[in-house]
Amino acid sequence: MRPAHSASLEFDYSEERRARVVERSVAVEEGEIDDARSGARVDREGRTVVVTVEADDLVALRAGLNSWIRLVETAERVADVGEPLSGSA
Repeated sequence: MRPAHSASLEFDYSEERRARVVERSVAVEEGEIDDARSGARVDREGRTVVVTVEADDLVALRAGLNSWIRLVETAERVADVGEPLSGSA
């Protein structure tokens, strides 16, 4: 049976490399944080990471969206730390 509610989050990046790093970082959680009421899928289309959350009810949908937003934000912060400083040799 298909969940009653779904929402997609799109995160756009200036470079495809950055989108790939974020997508690979959060995709490992796909299927790991799902529960009986919700699940998510992570995809990348060029410079855009798309997270689709599906849930049986709106409370579970909101919780899932909040979790995935936090995961992406964390991946972005970690990627920032790993980025080489521009102009340094």
